[in-house]
Amino acid sequence: MNGNTNFLDAFEHVLNRSLKHAPDLREFLACVVAFGTNMGLGKMAEVSGLSHASLITTARSYRRPETVHAANDAISNATAALPAFKLFNIREALHSSSDGQRFETQINTFNARHAPKYFGLDKGVSACTVVANHVPINARIIGTHEHESRFLFDLLYNNTSDIKPTRHSADTHGTNQVNFFFLYAYGYGFAPRYKTIQKKTASLVGFNLLSQYPADMLIRPSTKVNADLIISEWPNIQRIMASLAQKDTTQATIVRKLSSYARQNNTKKALWELDNILRTIYILDFIDDVELRQSVQKALNRGEAYHRFRRAVAFINGGKFKVQTETEQQVWNDCARLIANAVIYYNTALLSKVYEQKVAAGDLDAIAFIQGMSPVSWSNATQPGQGDLFD
Repeated sequence: MNGNTNFLDAFEHVLNRSLKHAPDLREFLACVVAFGTNMGLGKMAEVSGLSHASLITTARSYRRPETVHAANDAISNATAALPAFKLFNIREALHSSSDGQRFETQINTFNARHAPKYFGLDKGVSACTVVANHVPINARIIGTHEHESRFLFDLLYNNTSDIKPTRHSADTHGTNQVNFFFLYAYGYGFAPRYKTIQKKTASLVGFNLLSQYPADMLIRPSTKVNADLIISEWPNIQRIMASLAQKDTTQATIVRKLSSYARQNNTKKALWELDNILRTIYILDFIDDVELRQSVQKALNRGEAYHRFRRAVAFINGGKFKVQTETEQQVWNDCARLIANAVIYYNTALLSKVYEQKVAAGDLDAIAFIQGMSPVSWSNATQPGQGDLFD
């Protein structure tokens, strides 16, 4: 694995200048497995026979959010370079999706919140993950009280892997009144799935007076776009977008500030107007294009498949985080993502070998069959079933 991806090179010692010898590879990988599976270093020391003190030293020296994130990028980039990776494109596009997955916290951390639907009387957090062509390219831990839509742009824009989606889908929790415009401004096509599309058709906008649209139209706009407001507030909107581009602030911070303003704030209203224009165009396309609807559902299904895989990886301790800080939560989650990425790379490499053989033999039917397979698997079964290559 490391010979093909070089992911271990991403783990630099916190004091690299004073490092006199290479780390023990067994201790190194044991720490990844201990964190990624929610086992913890104490239990790993018991089952592996390795020194608990040595595992703690290795973890403190090499396991940081930056290094684990870079290791994930290394494997993701290697997966993207495999021949079979492009077979998973949806309608010839790199179509990603994001969603949150809830995990209970055993220790009461700052971002842990009650969510009776998921945790009963206990608390937990949400792991928001972006999945593109089955590969989890970025992830972030947030509180369950946070709206996922506020972090969608940041997850995409701060993606440092070579996998760059051109279209992104989310469910209703990933939508708000600015995401269409924010993503459009930076080259992403936003394609959410709405729970009830009928309600959304009641809030379409148009550039003409409402009286100019025929009364017998099946779908008519309900509001006229305030173009003058957009023009007058354009300088303020440009400043907001420049702040996002320079990473001076985050989308979550901007949305919180906009939400705290009075409802009549002109900048906020202008952003809403821009978002309404793009949302209207998308809804009309979504209604008219059955393949678009299928593509959105397919992308979201891949995210759900990764969530099942992620939960299967971190199965110990009931899948609960037992760490004391938000940084540790991020490291443990990214270690689980690293294990998943390694398995996905391995499965994609197997599919790539089969794909190259079938291309050489001119077996087009077999190529189409490979496109229907999924590298998100944890058992290479010979028959279709949960968790195999045929999912």
